[in-house]
Amino acid sequence: MRIGIIGSGALGLYYGALLQRSGQDLHFLLRRDYHAIQKDGLKINSPNGNFHLPKISGYQNAAEIGPVDLVIVGLKTISNHHLINLVKPLLGANTAILTLQNGLGNEELLAAEFGAERILGGVAFLCSNRGEPGVVHHLGEGKIHLGEFSCNGSQRSLKLAEMFQAAGVPCQAINNLRRARWEKLVWNIPFNGVSALLVKDVTDILSHPLNKKLIRDLMIEVITGANAQSLQEPIDAENFSQELIAFTETMDHYRPSMMLDRMAGQALELEAIYAIALQKAKQAGVEMVRVEMLYSLLAIGEQNRQNIEST
Repeated sequence: MRIGIIGSGALGLYYGALLQRSGQDLHFLLRRDYHAIQKDGLKINSPNGNFHLPKISGYQNAAEIGPVDLVIVGLKTISNHHLINLVKPLLGANTAILTLQNGLGNEELLAAEFGAERILGGVAFLCSNRGEPGVVHHLGEGKIHLGEFSCNGSQRSLKLAEMFQAAGVPCQAINNLRRARWEKLVWNIPFNGVSALLVKDVTDILSHPLNKKLIRDLMIEVITGANAQSLQEPIDAENFSQELIAFTETMDHYRPSMMLDRMAGQALELEAIYAIALQKAKQAGVEMVRVEMLYSLLAIGEQNRQNIEST
């Protein structure tokens, strides 16, 4: 399968490298890593085994990639205003688009431009960070749940799941993409936000009883907002929140992406992870007051960053 990767960060490079290693035909739209990868290839450091791909098909312009069978979108949502123009040159008559981005609204954006029938969404449970150019550090996890945007299931989603599985990625085709999106937010909203505000990793956050309680309270609030979305199957707040906290306690000093972005002075994915979720919950009659406070504090930090950049 000819596959184009739009958004070759830690996620796009990691999954793309595994797919290429398994025999798929990968084409990466690259930015900061372009020259390093063209010169030395792509290196993945992983507890599952390090490996190096000496030759990568990398491009600085999406138009150079041309039509593919599948577009995988790993672009950060802060760059979604570029997304449509980046994807257009990769489309053929039957090209499918799979977005693995964080938050809500990404499938809707792509469907409005390219048609809902092309669009799949995926939720990636991946712990990975960028290293020096041309290097990705996979710290753990990596499973993907993916499904159709416009229907509950398809042979296409099953075949894509099989493709990822053959590449060594635990992957499951699901029938309820909307529920999976909200389940990911149950982790992303508290841990990304609190880690960015405190500049503390997940281990440091959970080691403090009051912070741990805050994380749990935020999770319960997000689940309440999720269950107001007329999900086919509601999320069990008590058990699911406990499971996520127990899982996170195994993530030894993992630094969420929003914490890294704040430390680097980069923009945060507030719209997709917070603003849209708050809006949808409010429309369903649920006020997520703790989430709204967290969003407000993060937004103040963003305004301060923008003010500094403009001076």
